[in-house]
Amino acid sequence: MKKNIHYAWIILLITFASLMLAQGIRLSFGAFLTPWEEAFQSSRAEISAVALVSYLVFGLFQPFIGRLIDRIGAKKVLMLSVLVVSLSMLVTALATKPWHLMLIYGIIASVGFGGASNVLGTVVVTKWFSAKRGLAIGMMTAGTASGQFLIVPLSIVLIHLFGWSQAVMMLGLLLLVVMVPVIYFFYASLPEERGLDPYGGTGEQTDPRQAGMEEEERPSLFAVLGGLFRRRAFLFLLLPFFVCGFTTSGLIDTHLVPFAEFCGFSAAIAGTAVSALALFNFGGTILSGYLSDKWDSRYMLGGLYGIRALTIVILLVIIYDPVLFGFALGHSFLLMLFSVSFGVVDFSTVAPTMNLASLYFPPQALGFIIGLFFFSHQVGAALGAYVPGVLFDLTGGYDITFYMAMALCILASCMSFLLPKQEKSSRV
Repeated sequence: MKKNIHYAWIILLITFASLMLAQGIRLSFGAFLTPWEEAFQSSRAEISAVALVSYLVFGLFQPFIGRLIDRIGAKKVLMLSVLVVSLSMLVTALATKPWHLMLIYGIIASVGFGGASNVLGTVVVTKWFSAKRGLAIGMMTAGTASGQFLIVPLSIVLIHLFGWSQAVMMLGLLLLVVMVPVIYFFYASLPEERGLDPYGGTGEQTDPRQAGMEEEERPSLFAVLGGLFRRRAFLFLLLPFFVCGFTTSGLIDTHLVPFAEFCGFSAAIAGTAVSALALFNFGGTILSGYLSDKWDSRYMLGGLYGIRALTIVILLVIIYDPVLFGFALGHSFLLMLFSVSFGVVDFSTVAPTMNLASLYFPPQALGFIIGLFFFSHQVGAALGAYVPGVLFDLTGGYDITFYMAMALCILASCMSFLLPKQEKSSRV
């Protein structure tokens, strides 16, 4: 067994499990939103503000996490991050006021979420795999979707069986008792730590001209930024990715469960809807990655954002005329129809966006540029989590939010269709 299975796959499995649990807990925020409102006698806007801060902290710490991995290694960063998340969940169970949630979950736990994320996973896969790297990155990324598929419904069940405080404590214990020891004893930052080469061999050697490049030969930060904001390719990828964050991680991941409860759906139906969304998200993401290598990614992105706008119409049908189609299409069917259709286009925008970025921008600045895209995504997610809560308190519903989301998706679709022809760029 040891001769046939390279240890890189063990590392990938541990990374997958860590991201599944940590990011699954992060995505479970929506399941706790209503119970926290009731427990702390707070408004939806006040609790949604915790998600706003959480997304901003998560996004802001991504570049620092990358530097920390370079300095102390992925193993220490992952173990510390998982430890921070698990202990934060245990302390969250003792919270009695909204500002406790803001401090513990919104700030401290979100630093841990930022460490146990795709940034770390991508670095680890790059170090451990020189062959089948794309497959490994796809499997690693699926950890987040699996967390949405498994941990979010689990959270809903635990809340209804034991209450929110016991539920959040159980999630924290799951990380602490299972993942921390596994990472400590079995994880490794580099293949050399296990006396191994990466899976597939040592791979291509770094170009000595690149390795020896003097600092002054690299484009400065101000030169890169100045050039970027004058380019349509950058702006028309950055702004739609903001919309992506607003409508997915922000709006739907945070507010789908509260919306379902607001419409009178049972906890079982809400949990099934989240699971269906995550399942089709998993399949849609893999299919999108495959097709982005074969189709024009500009038109693919435009179509995905347009379809996303159409899926939100289903939620408006539920609000305004749930018996429009009589007995054939009732409340539950429409909610499941939304979950399936939205799930297909949920994370599917990531692959064509990254594909276009690799074509538009030079490799020496690509990491920084992709970091800007994901920061834009997290800012969108933060606003997508907070603004609907404010509008719900002001209007007593979600209809204005859904109209806003549709308009943003249509705008993102138009901008994607107007992206320039895909060409390799030699400079920013």
